[in-house]
Amino acid sequence: MSKLSSENGLSLKQSGVRWLWLAALVFIVDIGSKLLVMNTMEYGWPNRIELLPFFNLLYVHNTGAAFSFLSDAGGWQRWLFAAIALGVCSMLVFWMRKLPATQKLANVSYALIIGGALGNLFDRLYHGFVVDFLDFYVGSYHWPAFNIADMGICIGAGLIILDGFLSDKDKKKQAVKH
Repeated sequence: MSKLSSENGLSLKQSGVRWLWLAALVFIVDIGSKLLVMNTMEYGWPNRIELLPFFNLLYVHNTGAAFSFLSDAGGWQRWLFAAIALGVCSMLVFWMRKLPATQKLANVSYALIIGGALGNLFDRLYHGFVVDFLDFYVGSYHWPAFNIADMGICIGAGLIILDGFLSDKDKKKQAVKH
């Protein structure tokens, strides 16, 4: 077995890590969009840009996690969320290394999550907060503002769930055949 082969006999090219280009793309688009917002918009609610009857651009900072969870915790949460992001990314890359590249749905979902997690991790480490700017709303109810990284994480998580359902169907079909 060559040095570039894993325990399961997959070369790097044959394994899911070949999908990490998608994580890099999500990271680049996320950081680029955040830089654009930071350099062109004023901070806060009064400076929002109304684009559609249900969508604004709104530059805000989030020191917490999803939906501003723990945003007022005093600063320690920055390091907790950074450690979680690094742990999750490491675990997903490990799994991708063991998966064949042909298992597209699983690899794409992991790559989307990795790209999003790294985008928000960069913000936490560099700025001390995550830059959010997408504000969807209905009437006076506003969904918490989010960013491209958050979209990657949510879409990736949704695809993992979908992959679980599709994998279960495939297993049941194979069980019926045997």
